[in-house]
Amino acid sequence: MRRALRLLPFALVLTLLACGTPQERCIWRATQELDAVEKLLAEVEGNIARGYAWEEYQQTNMQWVRCTRPVQPPPPGSPPPPPQPPQQSLCFEPVTVTLQRRVPIDPVAETRKRDGLATKRAELRRTANAEIAQCRAVYPQ
Repeated sequence: MRRALRLLPFALVLTLLACGTPQERCIWRATQELDAVEKLLAEVEGNIARGYAWEEYQQTNMQWVRCTRPVQPPPPGSPPPPPQPPQQSLCFEPVTVTLQRRVPIDPVAETRKRDGLATKRAELRRTANAEIAQCRAVYPQ
């Protein structure tokens, strides 16, 4: 369920892209990499500020869940019984959940990573600004 919720923003972006103007689609393509680097940079800066990072992991537990049991068919040769609704009961089934745990970070390595991402962001901004200007020239509104 949680994984499906994580994919929802991507589905919304793709839906909006289908509705966008050619200029908007061009600008989105030009800034896609910059957006990714900015998200990574925000995550690294958060790790440095907290002193640790978050790691997601999956755990499978056995849990009682509601389930529907099918109606038993009549024995061969007997008259069919009147229709019956399916029976509700509890079943002991594996359920996988996604959890988070704190993991230690190396502040020196995280600082190097932050500096590298900041340099890459500045580089991508220059490139994206040039591409945005080109998108606006090719696809005026």
